[in-house]
Amino acid sequence: MAALRQRKGKGPSNKDHPTGAEFQSQQPNCCNKHHPERVLQGDWSWKAIIWTSVGWSVSVGLGLLCCIYVATLHENDLWFSNIKEVQREISFRTECGLYYSYYKQMLQAPSIQQGLSDLINDNLTESRRTINLLQRMNIYQEVFLSLFYRLLPIQTYLEPIYFYIYTVFSLQAVYVIALYLTAWLLSGSWLAGALAGVWYILNRIDTTRVEFTISLRENWSLPFLALQVAAITCYLRPQLSILQQKVMVWLMYVTTFCFSLTWQFNQFILLIQALIIYTLDCLDFITTTQVTTLYLIQVSSLLSVWLLQFCNSMILGSLVLSFIVAVLFIRHCQTGLKTGNLLTRLIKLLLHSIMVLLLTFTINYLTKKALRLQSDEHIFKFIWSKFGLGPTRDFDASLYLCEEAFGLLPLDTLERLAASFLLYPYILTLLLLCGTLAAGAVKNLSRRSSGSAEEKNEVVELGEHSVLTVVRPDVAYNMMHTLFFGLVAFSTMRMKYIWTGHMCAVAAYGLCGTEVWTLILTVLRCNSKTLIRLLRYSVPLVLMACLYYKFWPKLKEELSELREFYDPDTVELMTWISSKTPQHAVFAGSMQLLAGIKLCTGRVLTNHPHYEDKELRDRTKQVYQVYAHRSPQDIHEILLSLGADYLVLENSICYERRHRRGCRLRDLLDLDNGHIMDGPGDNDPDLVAASHPRFCEAIKMDLAEYISLFTRTFENKTFHVYRVKKKRRKSTKSWSESSGTQ
Repeated sequence: MAALRQRKGKGPSNKDHPTGAEFQSQQPNCCNKHHPERVLQGDWSWKAIIWTSVGWSVSVGLGLLCCIYVATLHENDLWFSNIKEVQREISFRTECGLYYSYYKQMLQAPSIQQGLSDLINDNLTESRRTINLLQRMNIYQEVFLSLFYRLLPIQTYLEPIYFYIYTVFSLQAVYVIALYLTAWLLSGSWLAGALAGVWYILNRIDTTRVEFTISLRENWSLPFLALQVAAITCYLRPQLSILQQKVMVWLMYVTTFCFSLTWQFNQFILLIQALIIYTLDCLDFITTTQVTTLYLIQVSSLLSVWLLQFCNSMILGSLVLSFIVAVLFIRHCQTGLKTGNLLTRLIKLLLHSIMVLLLTFTINYLTKKALRLQSDEHIFKFIWSKFGLGPTRDFDASLYLCEEAFGLLPLDTLERLAASFLLYPYILTLLLLCGTLAAGAVKNLSRRSSGSAEEKNEVVELGEHSVLTVVRPDVAYNMMHTLFFGLVAFSTMRMKYIWTGHMCAVAAYGLCGTEVWTLILTVLRCNSKTLIRLLRYSVPLVLMACLYYKFWPKLKEELSELREFYDPDTVELMTWISSKTPQHAVFAGSMQLLAGIKLCTGRVLTNHPHYEDKELRDRTKQVYQVYAHRSPQDIHEILLSLGADYLVLENSICYERRHRRGCRLRDLLDLDNGHIMDGPGDNDPDLVAASHPRFCEAIKMDLAEYISLFTRTFENKTFHVYRVKKKRRKSTKSWSESSGTQ
């Protein structure tokens, strides 16, 4: 952090290699009229104050508009304010219900201390195991929110569930404001921020899914990631004073910490970001001080989360920490990397990158061996299998590969983005500025490490006439950010929500900034400041008018469409469990359903959807054998070993038709067990016919060998619940044998 002092005053230190960022710091900024930094830099003219105030007001207004929009959609889709509490809780599908259950648990605890103790020593989430939920799961947001609800005087007029969902919806306002600020900082015009916010709202289907997956970790973390990107964009601006740099460093740390604390996949997002920083460093777009600062912020944030999560070994074994350690170590040992001509430097960079990768994987391998870490191995299996580099029969990897969300980005996404006029300016901006980046990279790598003052001045003079000589570091970072995360989004559809939001900011910057218009008008030989100013203000206004006339009728129709929550079979199941089974009964079933059972009834589970634990993944595969070709004796032994008292079978899984053959859950189990799959189609030659019928089908026939081990206690059109008979004891009978049946 102390190294930041050299940026004070007129220009960079001669000790640092001259980069595009440093050259740009010497140039007059011709597009700062509406820039958010003007007042902070001492410009207290009435124009600066008015335009800055208008810009901030518009950002807050758009954020509130987005918050109200998604909240209204959520209410209209479920009629949330008029349904029963059990129906509201059932609407938290799959893992959303699991996360919300801990918020509910904290509120129902007799005291805050007792609630925290129950989370740290939890024996309800996984039967016959006591786990530390604060260590295993990213649920600090539920803890903090429950504390706020208990301490704030709002209990009388706001129900706990509304406090929760309104908080998540409010984070969408933060998300929009962060994108707004990023576009504003890049372009110098708050019109860019307004356009980015409008695009984000209009492309809601592809930018967020918060209205129906409220509790997902990404809905908590992505707003903080957007804030972090805005802070990095501001930090990389060369006009900042030392005080402003320090403020930005702390903002980057806080936002990175909040992002990392709220999502278990933080390490993979930060790894991509670290690769972006590494690329910019290699191509001389940012200074050594900036690189080191950004790396240290990532490391300190992750270590802070590591401490809060009771020394979670998954963080220490993350690739991003290994990568940063490798980069800093090799850069410290390898001197003279940024010297020589273009060919020499390219060869040095290639060798440097190979050394970094080798050391990264070595450190990561040794760390995981020392910590005996297997928590995230399923993710790497998925990545290897996705690109055809590993076994395709692995059960855990196949669960991901068979889900549409983890497939390639569908083309209809691009069609929707094009319909809102977002895709075309984004592609144009990306192509033109990537060309600029490539030219700037070649120029940086071709320049000798110690240039004279005359050489620097020459580049500055050229920079006033050609945008290809200098690339602003904040622009370079955002271009690399959207490029890297765009590639991730195309490879995995679920990751598109990280890309599409930032995509709105980049496209808005392209239309409202000077760089793209300068390139276009230079090619057309009609470049002038007046024409650029006219285009960068008029085009966004015309575009927003077109968007209003095209989408306003659709938005009104969408907001007026009313639906109602309807899932009577699940409601009936939850009601029966709550009223007819003991409080500490242990339930086995699918991950998704058990999360709802945990939330609605508070019963003990054998497994759940939070998949980042090796033993839990093994448990889940064992429980799922109820949908495979296994004998009743095998299933009975499995369930007894997990302490299960009740088994819930779902017709939607046993007779699944949603997935194609080979991707149905029963097919994945058959492949893992070496059995031939059901239905017409080819099978691998090493598969054999199963010696037992499929358990979930055979148990419904009430054959003697099944009745002797399982008793049907509940059924409807969707669910069948069986009590697992325990081995009789001489003195007492198991409490589960005395429970009622329907």
